[in-house]
Amino acid sequence: MPEAVRERGAGRGRRGPVGKFGLAEVYNPSMVPTLRPGDHLVVQYGAAVRPGDVVVVRHPFRQDLLIVKRAVERRDGGWWVRGDNPYVVNDSREFGAVPDELVIARARVRVRSPRGIQRSPLGVVAWALSAVRPLRADRSVSRRLRAR
Repeated sequence: MPEAVRERGAGRGRRGPVGKFGLAEVYNPSMVPTLRPGDHLVVQYGAAVRPGDVVVVRHPFRQDLLIVKRAVERRDGGWWVRGDNPYVVNDSREFGAVPDELVIARARVRVRSPRGIQRSPLGVVAWALSAVRPLRADRSVSRRLRAR
């Protein structure tokens, strides 16, 4: 099943010096362990993409469906994208390179869902310390994905 993403605030994102920002919610497990279903992403529309970045793209065969993947490398025809979960194959191995015009946004920050946390003060503090993380280009993952 494709990695569905629901955009929030699309078209209402804040315009800053480097682009428009919005929110997206992750629904499927293709980016586990980096992203889990229920995680929210702060995304930047129109941001430059580098290998290793987590991006939101329109599915090449179903352009009404937004998916979250890792940009692995530039190829003829666009970006080669892959999920971090090796057991989910809905990525460029299935549909090929994604044209630049279908790359919608670059994910900047992940906000982990509070579902399943212990309601103790220590559990809440542990969640708060790990819930918000910047998503940086992971060069090691990019190299590992290319080597497969």
